[in-house]
Amino acid sequence: MKKVCLLLTLVLALGFAFSANASDIDLAKKSTLNSIMKRGELRCGIDSGYMPFEMTDKNGQFIGFEIDLAREMAKAMGVKFVPVNMAFDGIIPALLTDKIDIITAGMTVNSKRNLQINFADPIIIVGQTAIVNKKLEGKIKSYKDLNSPEYTIVSKLGTTGEQAAKRLLPKANYKSFDTETDAALEVLNGKASAMVYDLPFNAIFMAEQGNGKLFFLEKPFTYEPLGWGIRKGDPDFINFLNNFLRQLKNDGRYDKLYAKWFKNTDWRKKMQ
Repeated sequence: MKKVCLLLTLVLALGFAFSANASDIDLAKKSTLNSIMKRGELRCGIDSGYMPFEMTDKNGQFIGFEIDLAREMAKAMGVKFVPVNMAFDGIIPALLTDKIDIITAGMTVNSKRNLQINFADPIIIVGQTAIVNKKLEGKIKSYKDLNSPEYTIVSKLGTTGEQAAKRLLPKANYKSFDTETDAALEVLNGKASAMVYDLPFNAIFMAEQGNGKLFFLEKPFTYEPLGWGIRKGDPDFINFLNNFLRQLKNDGRYDKLYAKWFKNTDWRKKMQ
């Protein structure tokens, strides 16, 4: 009787192991990573205009820090890099309907987005800052001072800058724009009091156009990791992305690209 029970247990264990292995194989076959390799191209959802992450140069080519990271990823896969430019607020729907394979658009990782999609490890940590019209210098010393009905705050539609402005400055008037540049120009031209947006963009805009017209509250008042988004239920793709980023950050390529886009402004010549 003991031998029969032992044999039955062994058969059940083998059956379970076979079933689990078959499930793993099916999951791997359904991975976006598998689709990318079969198609021979990596479709990256971007929103050109977010300096210096993704921009369009004077020749119509997409350039930027995150563009270069995505090119390195495609190179590691041995496939063609295909940037797909679109409005930021439509980029998650595009991912969920399989119009792109991955979001590489300077997207902040937050709980609300994480309910819809998965994120790989952060590519960089940034935070919200504010550029303020020069007329308010001396009166505004902290972002908290902007929380009044007498001020108009601007940011880009559908971004964490917009979320931070509404959450942290609820008493102020708020106006959104389709692009961060249009929002910043609204402050520069005196039609708005301040713009709440990511540190890298505000720092570059301030350096290039803010002299004598704006001042910069440059200390970030939020913690925001930027990460690449993919569809849920794809452990193989997440595993690839995290290992790729780990390799990139430890073999010198990440530091080289960071210096190219954040410590040097030579790339601006391609924009003019």
